[in-house]
Amino acid sequence: MNRFTDAVAIVTGSTRGIGAGVAERLAAEGASVVVSGRSEEDGRETVAAIREAGGTAHFVRADMRDPGDIETLVEATVAEFDGLDVLVNNAGVETYTGADEATVDDWSFVVETDFRAFWLAAKHAYDRMETGAIVNMSSNHSLATTPEIFPYNAVKAGINGMTRAMALDFGPSVRVNTVAPGWVAVERTTGDMDADRRRELADIHPTGRLGTPDDVAGAVAFVASDDAAFVTGSTITVDGGRTAVLQDDFLPNYREDR
Repeated sequence: MNRFTDAVAIVTGSTRGIGAGVAERLAAEGASVVVSGRSEEDGRETVAAIREAGGTAHFVRADMRDPGDIETLVEATVAEFDGLDVLVNNAGVETYTGADEATVDDWSFVVETDFRAFWLAAKHAYDRMETGAIVNMSSNHSLATTPEIFPYNAVKAGINGMTRAMALDFGPSVRVNTVAPGWVAVERTTGDMDADRRRELADIHPTGRLGTPDDVAGAVAFVASDDAAFVTGSTITVDGGRTAVLQDDFLPNYREDR
């Protein structure tokens, strides 16, 4: 559990949800973690939780739609901890629109936050890394999707491609991989759901449950660590088996004891 001793990590969009879980996991394994996001209050709460658990963390406010903020985030990290070893590109937004109704503003909102920002953060991080790892957060929507999730689903597919390009251009000193989560139970995704709906969603997963931030954090920690030293340009899907499903009505009841 000390795979990141003496390492420095940035986790974007880590003030809550999956990002906070990833930041907490890396800190628990020894990393000095920079927590980042737009909410200073939420960010400082995440930092406090990490410190209370015995970890090291620092908050830097950054709006990932602002190229200047992205560069400042990297430079502030190096100034605070004298180096950078891991970048987790996690910050993201989505719109619930179809390709036939999405506007240019919808497009810009998602592309600038979920795609351009990943490239710029990786570019600036690579410039300050001697060796290290970059993890880009994608989604199982990059592999199979549902209506009216555009352009989020298109951008997430693009992230998988961008990871492959970065793996070639940043190697051999920096490895780049993608983690693609599916249904993860956080406030944004399940906060308004009643118990029946949550059970329905659990039932369509071969694992018999929804994911947790810890599930995603474990995958991120693996691909960012030396345990994955020969893994780069890859996409790790963390979705409880959803992308293996063709028709839900053929599924057994995975929640029954077997």
